Amino acid sequence: MGRPGFVHWVDERTPPLVVSNGEGFRLERLPLGTKIVYPPESSGGLSDVPGAIDLALDAPLDAEPLTARLHPGMRLTIAFDDNTRPVPAMRQPDIRGRIVEAVLTRAAAAGVEDVALICANGLHRRLTPAELHRLLGERVYRSFFADGLLTNHDAEDTDNLTPIGGSDAEPVMLNARAAASDLLVYVHVVVTPRGGGSAQVTSSLGSSGTIDAVLGLAARDQAGAADSLAAQVAGAVPIFAVDAVLDNDVFWGRADFLGRREWEWRIKDRAAWAAMHRGLALTPVRTRRRLINAAEGGFSTVAIHAGTPDGVAKASREEVLAAQVVEVSGQADVGVIGVPAASPYSVDSITNPVLAAWSALAGSFASHTGSPVVRPGGALIVFHPLRADFSPLHHPSYVDFFEEVLSVTTDPQRIHADFEPRFAADPWYAHLYRTTYAFHGLHPLHLWYQVAAAVAHCGDIVWVGANRSSAERLGFRAASTFADALEIVASSVGRSPTLTYLHTPPQLVADVR
Repeated sequence: MGRPGFVHWVDERTPPLVVSNGEGFRLERLPLGTKIVYPPESSGGLSDVPGAIDLALDAPLDAEPLTARLHPGMRLTIAFDDNTRPVPAMRQPDIRGRIVEAVLTRAAAAGVEDVALICANGLHRRLTPAELHRLLGERVYRSFFADGLLTNHDAEDTDNLTPIGGSDAEPVMLNARAAASDLLVYVHVVVTPRGGGSAQVTSSLGSSGTIDAVLGLAARDQAGAADSLAAQVAGAVPIFAVDAVLDNDVFWGRADFLGRREWEWRIKDRAAWAAMHRGLALTPVRTRRRLINAAEGGFSTVAIHAGTPDGVAKASREEVLAAQVVEVSGQADVGVIGVPAASPYSVDSITNPVLAAWSALAGSFASHTGSPVVRPGGALIVFHPLRADFSPLHHPSYVDFFEEVLSVTTDPQRIHADFEPRFAADPWYAHLYRTTYAFHGLHPLHLWYQVAAAVAHCGDIVWVGANRSSAERLGFRAASTFADALEIVASSVGRSPTLTYLHTPPQLVADVR
C-alpha cells in the first residue's frame, strides 16, 4: 500500500520544490511556513487485471451478470471513453481495449451478432484511426473499423440522433444506435471523483443541444437540471456500466523521481533533474511538449466496477477519494498551483491559455471535498507561460473565443447571452468538428463557465512567468517571479499571508477542515 498524502510545512531544511510550469518544471523556494500538500503515493495496480475484469462482468453491483443479458438476435452497442481520459503508458495495453475485448468474448459466446462500437467523444474531437487502434488493440480494431462498426460519436449528425424521454419537455437527443440498442455497455475510465454515471452517458453520446443542457451555463445555474436529463437516459436505455479506476502514478521511467518528495531525491535523481532541466531549456517548445508527455502516463488500473451506472459511479468515486484525499487544516490566504504541460483536451496538441486556465482553476483548484484551499476573497498564484499558441487542427474555436470573445468580456453570463448562440450554430465549427479532428465550437465556452466559479471565489489571480497580454486577455495579472506575485496580491491578503501549495501532479483531493 502506498504512503498517504500529507501536509508539510516549509522550514529552513526544506529544499526547493518542484513546480509544474507548462512545458517544463522549475524548482521554487517557498516562504517559511507554507503548507505543502503532497498527494498520496500509488498503492500499485491490480496484479490480475483479466481476473478483475471477469469478476466485475460476472458479479456486477446491483445487476445481473453481463452474460445473463446477452442473447441471440439482440442489438448490442459498446461505447467507450475517448482519449481525454488518460491513456496508459505505451508499454501497457489500454484498459478500455481489454474490457471491450472481454465483453465481445461473452457476446460471441452468447450468439450475439449485431454489435457496434462507438467512441463516446461528446463535443470532443474525433479520434484518429491510429488512436482508435491504440485504445482498442489490433484484433478489435481490425474486426470492426473497416466495416463501419467502429465509429466516433457525432453530436451534430441529425440523421443519427434520436429523441428519448418524456414528450412534455424538450426531448433528450441521444446517439440513435445507442438509444435503439437492447443493451448499451459503457466503458469509462476514472481518475477523479467527478463524472461518471448516467450523466457521463448523456454528455458523451448526446446531441450538442443535449450536452449543452448537461454541461452549459444553464445547467450550472439550475440545480438538478443535469440529473433530470441523465435520469431520462437511464430510464429509456438499458445501460451496463463498466468503470476502470486508475492509480495516481503519473510519472514513470527516468522521470519517476518527479513524483517523489524532494528531500528523498537520491544523487542519481538530482543528476536526472539537472540533465532534464538543461535539456528542456535547449529544446524547442514543440519537442519539449512531446518529451514531457512521454514522461507522463504511467497509470495502472487499481479497480474494475460494473453494474448500474449510478451504482458503479458511486463505487468508483469512493475508490478515488480513498486514494487521493489529503486532509488540510484551514483555508489559506494564498494558494499556489503549477500547471503541467498536458491537459485532458490537449492530447497530441497544445495547452493553449484557455486550457491552462481550465487546468488550474477548474482542475487543481476545484479538486476538493467541499471547500477550496483558498479562503473566499483570497489569492491564487499560478505557474504557466500562457503562450498564445493554439492548434489550428484541434482548437479552431478556441482561437476565436480567445481573440473575439475574451477581448470583449470574461463574464460568463454575457458570453452565454451574446456569443454562445454563434459558437453553437456556426456551420464552419460544425464542419471541422464533423470532418476533421476539431473540438466542437461550444467546448471553450463550457470550460470557461467552469473557470468562472474559481474566479468568483478568488479576489486575485496572478500568473508567474506568463505572457502578460494572454493573462490580461483572460482577466488575470502576470508577474515575472513568485516574489513579484506575492507583492501584487499583498494589497488584498496582506504582507504575511498564509500559503498553501498543491504539489500536483499527481492528482489530489483536498479535504479542508
